[in-house]
Amino acid sequence: MHQTAPADPLVAVVIPALNEAGKIGRVLDKFPADPRFEAIVVDDGSTDGTGDEARAHGAALVIRHDQRGGVGNAIRDGWKAGIERERPYLALLSGDDQHEPAEMVAALDALVAADADYLQGSRWMPGGRVVGDTGGRGIGTRVYSIAFSLLAGRRITDATNGFRIFRSSILENPPIDIDQAWLDSYDLEPYVLFMAIRGKYRVIQFPCTVVYHAHEGYTKMHGIRDWWRLFRPALLLRTGVKR
Repeated sequence: MHQTAPADPLVAVVIPALNEAGKIGRVLDKFPADPRFEAIVVDDGSTDGTGDEARAHGAALVIRHDQRGGVGNAIRDGWKAGIERERPYLALLSGDDQHEPAEMVAALDALVAADADYLQGSRWMPGGRVVGDTGGRGIGTRVYSIAFSLLAGRRITDATNGFRIFRSSILENPPIDIDQAWLDSYDLEPYVLFMAIRGKYRVIQFPCTVVYHAHEGYTKMHGIRDWWRLFRPALLLRTGVKR
């Protein structure tokens, strides 16, 4: 009997990771057993064996940076690898176990059913949820999302949330240039979201879960500097200072 060869994955799910040993394995253990998805872990200069743990827990590809290049740089390399592997969709999950990877399945189904180009996860819309103490970050993410929405001209309920899936063809659109050096840190994620909205792509939102592990630390963001990196893409793009 002739057997059809398994289809290639549709979605390259990029997981940036810096010193996430003990967490990256948990993320990959929860990765959906759905052949439409593959996990690409970008080890951004870790010194704790993060990359080895990712391989041991089933990552389809581990990209190693010998020196830390920034979270945006890591995400960029992961997305480019997804494009090189000819995946029609790219996605993003946190490497610190804040997201629930299984939710990617319903998110992809929603994106395809809506014939949309870009799906932004939201913990704050109906159906979304937060697990654990936010440590005061809840207010900050809500205020940021309001400011981002005003600048982008579209209501986005959770603009800081990394959980997202989008068509890889978006990054091949010449006006969207993710190779700019100023996007090496936290700027890249809001840049792509803003450009997708302003580029008239069909953007939808989808409820997702964010888990705060207070005993393990909330985030690698550092105060005003990194919040500014999140905020400035919408401001600089809206005013024409950046493109």
